[in-house]
Amino acid sequence: MSTFQTIKPSSLSRDAFVAAFADIYEHSPWVAEKAFDLGQDASIDQIETLHQRMSDILLSADHESQLALINAHPDLAGKAAVQGQLTEASTHEQAGAGIHQCTAEEFQRFTELNDAYKAKFKFPFIMAVKGSNRHQILAAFETRIHNPVDTEFKCALAEINKIALFRLLTL
Repeated sequence: MSTFQTIKPSSLSRDAFVAAFADIYEHSPWVAEKAFDLGQDASIDQIETLHQRMSDILLSADHESQLALINAHPDLAGKAAVQGQLTEASTHEQAGAGIHQCTAEEFQRFTELNDAYKAKFKFPFIMAVKGSNRHQILAAFETRIHNPVDTEFKCALAEINKIALFRLLTL
């Protein structure tokens, strides 16, 4: 089990807890709010325990809440990235995957895939990009765009939970 390096969740007030964990799930502070409301004890000072709690909250949420959280995520190599409008975490994650180094042709391919994916699924392509490069991301995009909607919805939730773990590990 890993402990947080910069924060002790069990010692935080509700407001401080929500402020600290509000963007673990992209623009969705409700996950942190519900995690706090389940009770505070020393077990949540372990990253994996808090992550499991937050993951369970997302997976047990109603479809509309899950879809809203999925839709809160930016397109990979999309307009928000190009215009510098991503959250700090998203900016760091996309840069770490080398997305900012895309050629004009690669940006065009990302744009085409983002548009086709959203037209088919009605939500953005989600991938935990840490440890991947832009070529691997494009390959995953090109494979996953052929999945059925329900498979991609479940995949998006699983990827969001991976992203959340990566974000928790930085605290």
